[in-house]
Amino acid sequence: MAIPAGTRLGIYEVVAQIGAGGMGEVYRAHDTRLNRDVALKVLPEAFARDSERMARFEREAQVLAGLNHPNIAAIYGIEESGPIRALVMELVEGPTLADRVAAGPISLDETLPIARQVAEAVEYAHDRNVIHRDLKPANIKVTAEGVVKVLDFGLAKALANEVAETDMGNSPTLSMAATMQGVILGTAAYMSPEQARGKKVDRRADVWAFGCVFCELLT
Repeated sequence: MAIPAGTRLGIYEVVAQIGAGGMGEVYRAHDTRLNRDVALKVLPEAFARDSERMARFEREAQVLAGLNHPNIAAIYGIEESGPIRALVMELVEGPTLADRVAAGPISLDETLPIARQVAEAVEYAHDRNVIHRDLKPANIKVTAEGVVKVLDFGLAKALANEVAETDMGNSPTLSMAATMQGVILGTAAYMSPEQARGKKVDRRADVWAFGCVFCELLT
């Protein structure tokens, strides 16, 4: 159920829903303490009720919060309000690369700076042993100033079912319900072969996905 505008989650006041997917609903919210807008990713209810998975998610979130790079959307913290658990993230304005691709061809001069910034973000994370696992145009935004922000770094692992980690849990496009059943859903266009087979993945899966994104931008 969508959270109405004006609802308070701790110090955050919900402004509007801006997205939804297998990893939760996303809202624009206002930080009343620091007077800034943020993105709240509200976790699925079934996940939030599982204390063991929440504890593991919080451990993963601590690692992800340590990623400090201009091309990676920052994680600010975790907010708990009643039964609701939300990840507080940097609000990135602007269209996603998926929106940009849908609008028409992208020139080489425009594509190369975007690809370079994505590659630098991914390399920075890999140097800190963090794999994205869900790199695709819908998870990449470009601001009006031309700055690339990669979204949802590492959240596929943080939200995965631990039991499924050795089976299908490494698949980035799993919905929470599908994770429990070990079923791959969503777009498989950016998955490496081992990812599509539910095998354990490493940084090479991100390199594969980056190649798919780069090719899509060019073609």
